[in-house]
Amino acid sequence: MTEPTPLAKAEAAAREAAANTDVARIVAAVLATQQAVQQQTPTQTPQCPHDHHKPRRSAGEWIGIACAICVGGVGIAFASLALAILGGVAAIIALVLRDMWRDMQKGR
Repeated sequence: MTEPTPLAKAEAAAREAAANTDVARIVAAVLATQQAVQQQTPTQTPQCPHDHHKPRRSAGEWIGIACAICVGGVGIAFASLALAILGGVAAIIALVLRDMWRDMQKGR
């Protein structure tokens, strides 16, 4: 095997340096392009995907809601009245049964 001459070594080193220079130029161009793109594009805040501008309720909807509340209030009032009547009836029955029990106990 023969060793390469100093001239061949120098030529190989020159080719390698030229190839490395091309790579360095390409990398520098890519970095410069990225920086330019980042400077041109303003940073935008991320958009929320939800619709925050919902349409407002119409007057008819509010009237419907008010009617539903009124009907519910009347229903609760009738339920309270029924419970009060039921409690009074239960108390009267308890008093009547207690008197009957006392009368049965005296009769013995």
